[in-house]
Amino acid sequence: MYFPRRIQNELLSHLNERQITVITGMRRTGKTTLLKWLFDRVNTQNKIFVDFERMDNRALFSEANYDNIIKALILQGLNTNQKLFLFLDEIQLVKNLPSVIKYLYDKYEIKFVVTGSSSYYLKNMFTESLAGRKKIFNLTTLDFLEFLTFKGVHAESQPFPFSSFFSNEFDRLKFYYNEYIEYGGFPEVALQESAEKKIDILNDIVNSYIYVDLQTLADIRNIDNLNRLLKLLAKRIGSKLIINKIASLTKITRITINNYIKLLENTFFISRVSVYSKNPERDITKAKKLYFCDNGIITVLGNASSGYKFENAIFNQLSKFGTLQYYSQKNGKEIDFILNGVAFEVKESPDMFDLKKLSRLANKIEIKEYKLIGRYRVENFSDYIWGGTIR
Repeated sequence: MYFPRRIQNELLSHLNERQITVITGMRRTGKTTLLKWLFDRVNTQNKIFVDFERMDNRALFSEANYDNIIKALILQGLNTNQKLFLFLDEIQLVKNLPSVIKYLYDKYEIKFVVTGSSSYYLKNMFTESLAGRKKIFNLTTLDFLEFLTFKGVHAESQPFPFSSFFSNEFDRLKFYYNEYIEYGGFPEVALQESAEKKIDILNDIVNSYIYVDLQTLADIRNIDNLNRLLKLLAKRIGSKLIINKIASLTKITRITINNYIKLLENTFFISRVSVYSKNPERDITKAKKLYFCDNGIITVLGNASSGYKFENAIFNQLSKFGTLQYYSQKNGKEIDFILNGVAFEVKESPDMFDLKKLSRLANKIEIKEYKLIGRYRVENFSDYIWGGTIR
């Protein structure tokens, strides 16, 4: 069964473009399923789906003579004299594939639609050889509206800058939102009923990422160091990344930590949020804040508090709408997120004091619109939006 994804219409529209359509993101986010859905939408027989997990397909596209690839496709009944659609899954498994794609793209009328699990690979390989020939789409884990769809629950989407919740919607959806915060939005995880199966799949995703994806991309000599760093980071969600402090706690060198952080960010495992500043020399700190791409990863890595998990979920929900920043003063007062000129503060159980504090900080940096985001419904206080309405 196929469940609709937020990105699908944009991808469907891009099928009409000459540019190569590149779908990237972490493993198990649904790239192959989406690629097959797009394949079925193309109204022509002059198309082929190539799975690079098959050894024979990898061997074919590893041919030194690229014209032999075309000859093999012709033998499979494809016509290179008219527009041909090539859907290629898991391109990172074929080492020199960017060069192959460039040659075929320039010589034949071929529309390429490809998937790859590593941003690091795509940025380094595709940028050099396919400049101007591609558009990259990032498929993330499920947002909350997609999550509800996977659960068979109907809910209306809320446009930015989001509205306050209705009490009946809160009561109807809070169970699902609690599950979303605890286990995240990997599609396969969302479809499981038992907590045990969810945790098993999440452990497999994390282990495959560390021992397969990262090992393919980088020469990581000490996996124990990386695991120790990940567990530490999972307890510092929404905190500033102070490399010296992390190095002291983990006994890992600053250079190694910086390399790990860059690799984790480039492969969609973590994200960092930069500071919002109008006067960086006076009262703003410059360290970036840390978040994970999915809450389920946090659950299997460590014992983060429910408040940190809630903030991480809000980060992933808000990040779909643009680039996030945060505001911080030297005295420790902060605004969690600033997005498109709106300030957001995240509190599990918000109150009027939180709203007044947010108002003062927002006014200080001349931001007129601000919103308090809460997880739990608080009686006699309604000046906030429920996290579940951000979708």
